[in-house]
Amino acid sequence: MNTPKIKIVVRDYGEMTAELYPEKAPKTVENFLALIEQGFFSGMIFHRVISGFMIQGGGYDESFEQKEAAAIKGEFRANGFVQNDLKHTRGVLSMARTQDPNSASSQFFIMHQDAPYLDAQYAGFGKVTEGIEVVDKIAAVKTGRMGWFDDVPKTPVVIEKMEILER
Repeated sequence: MNTPKIKIVVRDYGEMTAELYPEKAPKTVENFLALIEQGFFSGMIFHRVISGFMIQGGGYDESFEQKEAAAIKGEFRANGFVQNDLKHTRGVLSMARTQDPNSASSQFFIMHQDAPYLDAQYAGFGKVTEGIEVVDKIAAVKTGRMGWFDDVPKTPVVIEKMEILER
């Protein structure tokens, strides 16, 4: 099975390259690649930033308007998807969700540091292979409360674009 590679360009912070693991989470990877092809992530922000934990994006634009995508089945062990044994270690990409295990859609997070308590509870699907220092820079931004969320960057951290480098 191929290992797709993507690039995430973050305004004022730099670029990250990540590889995706369809053997761990096939529908998740397929959904994420389809959203990239549609340009879904361009102009979206990292709307939750928790240093020492993770950075989360893919659900809101710079005006903090929500942008939604269709939900998919959660591909993680606690949801009966046993082949996904990816650990939530530094640099891993995983799908955000509500309490509903099948609510993942476009929101994803990148681990700033290891969080083993997330293993088997969320659909990990890739890992940053270059540019982890971009995650570190984003994790260091000043945050505050906005709407439902604590930990919102005071100055928006904008995803300029994502692109598929290899399928």
